[in-house]
Amino acid sequence: MSDAPSLLIDPLRLHALLEEASGRLDVVAVAECASTNTALMRRAAAGAPSGTVLVTDRQTAGRGSRGRAWAASPEASLTFSVLWTFPGGLTRLSGLSLAVGVAVVRALARCGAAGVMLKWPNDILHGDAKLGGILVELDADDAAARVVVGIGLNLRLPASIGEGAALPPAALDRIVAALPDRHLLLARLLVELARVFDRFSADGFAGLRDEWHACHAWQERPVRLLRDGRVEKEGVCAGADADGALLVRTADGLERCLSGDVSLRPR
Repeated sequence: MSDAPSLLIDPLRLHALLEEASGRLDVVAVAECASTNTALMRRAAAGAPSGTVLVTDRQTAGRGSRGRAWAASPEASLTFSVLWTFPGGLTRLSGLSLAVGVAVVRALARCGAAGVMLKWPNDILHGDAKLGGILVELDADDAAARVVVGIGLNLRLPASIGEGAALPPAALDRIVAALPDRHLLLARLLVELARVFDRFSADGFAGLRDEWHACHAWQERPVRLLRDGRVEKEGVCAGADADGALLVRTADGLERCLSGDVSLRPR
């Protein structure tokens, strides 16, 4: 695309902004790709090290939660993926997408974006509208887990909403007085991700649970838990357990939910 060179992230400029994380991250910028997560998973399989970051100006076949489309254009979004290796196997990764959300909220607050909240398990919200999303994909054995974390943020309102979108869109330019420079925004996101990854490696989601609850958008609100489009449970959202499971108070008592799509229940 003709506008890509002027908008493409400059890795050298970015590294100068990475604070204590500068020696732990290797940023690769591309003008266009189908999906940063898919492309980075391929790089991981070919031996890319932990800390590799792939950022693109234009994503043409991105995937959000439950396979929903997530397109990205240079004018309206910031889209990137991070490869990270965690010690231990799959059982150590429960609640990782929630922990990533904490890092995003921290970084956006540093950029002046107040009121950013999180919806279990992977949506970034502002005022019950979707500002962005998180997609975690992994490859693990008993000793370690290689994880690719993809993040997409709306910098400006998208021209169209992806098929199957459950929430209206929000955009960063409606929240802050002026959009931050893309390099500064990405750097702050990566710095907070590295900090959260370190805490998660040491303590799991339990070490970040209180902070997640403080920015949980639907805490104590009536919700429906959907599976394959059908209502499976109804109740009041009671937050997340120490392993990242959603807690819902239903007529049968407090129930744990490890998967599913959560929606607000009309009062």
